[in-house]
Amino acid sequence: MSAIQSLFNVKFPLIQAPMAGVQGWELAAAVSGAGALGSIPCAMLTPDAVRDAVTQFRAQCDRPVNLNFFCHTPVKVDTDLQLKWLEQFRPWYAELGLPAPSLPAGPGRRPFNQDMADLIAELVPEVVSFHFGLPNDELLQQVRSSGAKIISSATTVDEARWLEQKGVDAIIAQGLEAGGHRGMFLSEALSTQVGTFALVPQIKAAVRVPVIAAGGIADAPGVQAALALGADGVQVGTSYLLCPEAHTSTVHRRALTSEAACHTVLTNLFSGRPARGIVNRMIRELGAINMLAPRFPHATAASAPLRAAAEERGKSDFSPLWAGQNVTGCQAIPAAELTQSLVSRISLSGNKN
Repeated sequence: MSAIQSLFNVKFPLIQAPMAGVQGWELAAAVSGAGALGSIPCAMLTPDAVRDAVTQFRAQCDRPVNLNFFCHTPVKVDTDLQLKWLEQFRPWYAELGLPAPSLPAGPGRRPFNQDMADLIAELVPEVVSFHFGLPNDELLQQVRSSGAKIISSATTVDEARWLEQKGVDAIIAQGLEAGGHRGMFLSEALSTQVGTFALVPQIKAAVRVPVIAAGGIADAPGVQAALALGADGVQVGTSYLLCPEAHTSTVHRRALTSEAACHTVLTNLFSGRPARGIVNRMIRELGAINMLAPRFPHATAASAPLRAAAEERGKSDFSPLWAGQNVTGCQAIPAAELTQSLVSRISLSGNKN
């Protein structure tokens, strides 16, 4: 039995990556029911919505669950910058026949706070994971006191050492190939980011806690290879995006099965933080990294009405099409079946119960 199987009380050392905006409790329940660790993304949910999601999960599945939260430091809205940012989008508003907002509305992503910490004590999830570092020591201790295992993402060795010093139970080594937001928090320099199979052995050598490989792992051979490299567990996200339990939009599903899915980039256009997604019109015309983009999460609102209008017309021109560099594992099959497929070779490396 691997350290991750023992730590999380799961049959397989596999975690379904939490993917805010494209999944809820349904995917998590299907994955946990199949013997891995399902995750519910909570960064875009209210406390009541988190409570409802966990209640639904518990009604469907009696296995462990991971609740995931963001830990970004809120920044004040810079009105002048917001207006400059909005100017980049006005031609598209005119093209779609939409009135451009005078000033974008507020963001929908909240950092972990006292209300959520109180909710953790109430709901008692088996695992709580964080992105962009960790909450302050008081909130972290409250989560720890609930009995939940605590994990967080590291994109560099320095971040992994920092997380270990803070007392996490395991570290997710998020390689450059991973879809969605980079979990980087000690540096904003993209030059510090490396691939999964370069990052995992370096982090393994630097810390004593279990290490979970994430990024570009899409199928059973990839899972097997990550474990053979020394990872104690594996996190997979992109491969689940076509499962019926996911909430992935129609245009996003179409993009994942198109030739466009072969070309992903890190972009700050959709949120203000680097995140990996499939190249679309907005990225091509504004550039993947745009220095005018407001800081996370204030960049989001300028393109939100455009996204909604374009998606109604069946287009993904302004949609964040989050995906990792390897979409070959995406299959439109039940999540439990995909989970079984992902772990089908683990026995070859001695990690299966």
